[in-house]
Amino acid sequence: MDLDLERAESVSLALGQEFLTWLWFASEHNNGLFRTSDGEAFTIAVEQKVAVQGGEGEARETAVCSGPMAELREARAGLRAGKKVHKAKVRIERDEVSWQILLDAATLNAQGLKTPKVDTRLEEGEDPDARILEKLYLIEKCTHYVDTVFAAFLDLRFSSRWKEEVEYMRAWLGA
Repeated sequence: MDLDLERAESVSLALGQEFLTWLWFASEHNNGLFRTSDGEAFTIAVEQKVAVQGGEGEARETAVCSGPMAELREARAGLRAGKKVHKAKVRIERDEVSWQILLDAATLNAQGLKTPKVDTRLEEGEDPDARILEKLYLIEKCTHYVDTVFAAFLDLRFSSRWKEEVEYMRAWLGA
C-alpha cells in the first residue's frame, strides 16, 4: 500500500474517532442542542450502540456496548482507559421528528439510516412520486444535520478552544 495512502487513512481514522468521541460528549452537553447555519434547532443523542477502540495492529482492542437505552458504562470505561469511539448510533430529533443512524469513524460513513415513517397511502389525484420525494427530503435533512455537527466539530478542533474542550471532555468522563 502506498505510504501516503496509509497516512491519509490513519489521519482520517484519528479525526473520525475524535469526532465521534466529541459527538458523544456534545450530545450530553447542553442537551445535545445544535443549530444549522440558518438557526434551525435540532438535537443529537448517542444511544443504544457504541463501539470503542484502542491500540494498533494486532494489539487493537474493540469493545461494543449495545442495548435499548443502554447507559453505555463499559464504553465510558473504555474512553477513560484511552480508547476512542469507533462507531456510534445516534438519534437526531427536530420537533417531534427523529432519525437514527450509525456513524463509522474509519470512513465517516453513515449506515442503517432510519428516517421518520412516510405514509405510503396515496390519496386520489396525488402525485405518485410525492412519497419518494418526501423520503429523499428526509434523507437529505438528516445528512444536513450530520454535516452541520461535523462542521462545528472541525471549527472547534482546529481552533485555539480545542484544548479547553478536551479538558471539559475529561471532566465529563470523570463524572
